[in-house]
Amino acid sequence: MTETRIALTHHVSLNMRVRGLRPSATIAINDRCKRLMAEGRDIYRLGLGQSPFPVPGVVVEMLRRHAHEKAYQPALGDPLLRAAVSDFHRRYDGLESGPDDVLIGPGSKELMFLLQLVYYGELLVPSPCWVSYAPQARIIGRQVALLHTRYEDRWRITPEALEEYILRDGDPYRPRLLILNYPGNPEGGTYARDELSAIAEVSCRYGLIVLSDEIYGQLQYDGRHHSIANYCPARTIISSGLSKWCGAGGWRLGTFTFPPQLRWLLDAMTAVASETFTSVSAPIQCASVRAFHGGPEIDEYLRHARRILQALGAYVTPTLLNGGLRVHPPEGGFYLFLDFSQCSRPLAARGVLDSVTLCEQLLQDTGVAILPGSAFERPPEELTARLAYVDFDGEAALEASRGWSATEALSESFLEQHCPRVVEASRRIAAWAQAG
Repeated sequence: MTETRIALTHHVSLNMRVRGLRPSATIAINDRCKRLMAEGRDIYRLGLGQSPFPVPGVVVEMLRRHAHEKAYQPALGDPLLRAAVSDFHRRYDGLESGPDDVLIGPGSKELMFLLQLVYYGELLVPSPCWVSYAPQARIIGRQVALLHTRYEDRWRITPEALEEYILRDGDPYRPRLLILNYPGNPEGGTYARDELSAIAEVSCRYGLIVLSDEIYGQLQYDGRHHSIANYCPARTIISSGLSKWCGAGGWRLGTFTFPPQLRWLLDAMTAVASETFTSVSAPIQCASVRAFHGGPEIDEYLRHARRILQALGAYVTPTLLNGGLRVHPPEGGFYLFLDFSQCSRPLAARGVLDSVTLCEQLLQDTGVAILPGSAFERPPEELTARLAYVDFDGEAALEASRGWSATEALSESFLEQHCPRVVEASRRIAAWAQAG
């Protein structure tokens, strides 16, 4: 009887956590755009953050060569791939990790879920944040603390704000997991080295574990991404994968790199992985070895991808600013976090009083699909939204960029020719925000 009662209690508790849970906002907007387009609507798809660029040809070729692979791989991941990932972080981040410090999963999203499942601690998340961090914690039943940031701080958490929150608690040393994402989704910003150093100092002082989500690291425009693991090496887990910098979101391959001091956490996640997804697709892992090994072809691909995204972000930003919006120029990735607060009066006259209504009305009036700030854990009444400038033919843009001098900035005519839908969408947003 007691066991039955306990099982029923757990079932009810889980049911309460998932009741009312909606599909991921990014997936939902993508599905909705497809439905509207099937109905004949011309939709500017700036909602889903999917890389517009193709998977590099050398990586695709490696997938072809290994399509016959069918054996189960170790739960940790293919040893060759784990070695390639550790070498990748040694080259780019200066980290002395080894193959045994790496865990491969079916997307970094799944690995983040497993981490929260095996680590019993409070989740600290700067807001705005990626749409799935907090929902994952709520599904599992973990406590989530949203550390709201400000436009004036470029939507970045400050070490002072982090420490202030920690010290509010009677036990500042209890288990906590801090998630940092940079270059960021949804705001496209990153942290300077001194900022990372200061945040690391606070994290180490109070024993926080840091999950450093660096999935956009190779898309930092200056090519000089820097990891917080350099300042808090013993307590930082680096999350990466192929979805953003390698254009392979649908391949579903993510990586976690642990410090030796957190081997117990790696072992716990590996055990759960063996009982859930077992291992990542063998052909995908084989092809990913080539991606993480890098080389001239990958370096060239990244140079052009960064140049296109940097030029497009720099073009779109002033267009939106001229429309009365507040927005910071992006430093990496392909996102802008828009603040419509200065347009609140004309928007209120049209019944737009929250971010969901804002995005819904914008879609209906202009065909431009973006996501509300509330999807990124901002207050519902805050008039913010995320724009993903990805609605263009990335393959054609890459080919055109190769025809330009490596030292030459891409012109406005290049962007208008090869990224016309993003350019037009930004103009529509600016005009709509100011309309009476």
